[in-house]
Amino acid sequence: MDAATPASRDRAVDALRAFAILGVVLGHWLVTALVADGAGLRAASPLHAMPWLAPVSWAFQTLAVFFLVGGHVATLGYASARARGMSYGRWLSARLSRLFRPVAAVLALWTVTAALLLLTGAEFVTVRTLVKLALSPLWFLLVFAALTAATPLLTRLHPLWPLVVVLHVDLLRFGFGAPSWLGWINLAAGWLVPYTLGAAWTRGELERRRASWFLLTGGTAATAALVAWAGYPASMVGVPGAEVSNLDPPTLAAVTFGLAQCGLALLLRDRLRGALRRPVVWAVVALVNLSAMTIFLWHQTALMATTATGLLAGRLPGLHTAPEGLDWVAARLVWLPAFALGLAACWVAFRSFERDGGSRRSRIIRTHRPPEPEPEPETRETRKTTDPTDPTDPTDPTDLMETMDPTETTKPTCRSDAAGATSETATAGTTENTEGVRHV
Repeated sequence: MDAATPASRDRAVDALRAFAILGVVLGHWLVTALVADGAGLRAASPLHAMPWLAPVSWAFQTLAVFFLVGGHVATLGYASARARGMSYGRWLSARLSRLFRPVAAVLALWTVTAALLLLTGAEFVTVRTLVKLALSPLWFLLVFAALTAATPLLTRLHPLWPLVVVLHVDLLRFGFGAPSWLGWINLAAGWLVPYTLGAAWTRGELERRRASWFLLTGGTAATAALVAWAGYPASMVGVPGAEVSNLDPPTLAAVTFGLAQCGLALLLRDRLRGALRRPVVWAVVALVNLSAMTIFLWHQTALMATTATGLLAGRLPGLHTAPEGLDWVAARLVWLPAFALGLAACWVAFRSFERDGGSRRSRIIRTHRPPEPEPEPETRETRKTTDPTDPTDPTDPTDLMETMDPTETTKPTCRSDAAGATSETATAGTTENTEGVRHV
């Protein structure tokens, strides 16, 4: 996989995306408890009984980093599409199909599951709790899809403008007693801030470390001030029963915290690129990216399946008990490998939906075959240069859903002999030698 990855691919982008996805998954697994009360299950959070654990949410609330990468990827891809004459509708359709194709499987499974549970006598409250947890990741996709659709309008938008909107909405809500529904404006404006930061990254405005340090220090200071003196919650995730949530809808504190996260992510780019030169490390990051939607959509289902299976053995600590002490935290950490095993089972069962039902072949596959004869040298007129930002190009360094399945060996689209002398990319219709010269 390492040898088959184009040198032009920015591996730091993939690493940040993988970090964001895994942060969300671990965060949900650590702060989501399904408590068995009689014949039903109810949702609870250890942050309610132990608010001093709020710093845990700072490490695992990583959505701002995902929107940062998403804005960077979308603006790169849209610029490339325009350069190649691709229409906006075709570009948007390609991107959204990659996001929503795996959603159909989740909706179908949970529709059937909810119906069966109700028909077999399960309490409505229990069914509602389970369905709500299973489908909760979909709100994120809807917001992300809306921002993706608006990418042509956002390519030049300065992040300060949506930040000002969030500031005024919170000022009206918490300072002047405006209706609470006004806060839902921040659902778009709040995540628009890191998304437009991604567009600024594409424009080259965040290449200097000074800009990254400003985001990190400024965001950290603003968040600390808002929590300490303005009454914002310390937890950066929702807590059942709390009067105010920093995420539902996003508050100014959540946005400034996201700015600090984005600054840290940008500062780590060079180190990530260096670390990802190691083939094993890169393979792990690449595999997470290949299964990003499957992991994101099914991690809550894996948690609930493990919890339901555990009921067969009785009421187990850390799985069915109330999260009211450190003993629960210690027990929950022990259950994390079981959740991961459940997620692996979901991955095996549903990953084909992320790959268009398995009909779409891998774009980057490394197989050992004898080298093919060298073609005739190309002329200047016939040379084709692969665009590294093209979302439909097999060497796209930023494509969210790029397929690089190392287990698929049929109809390879990239060939590499043992000496690495020849490489052929069928999708682009080119061959490439080790000196990087492309021939039609």
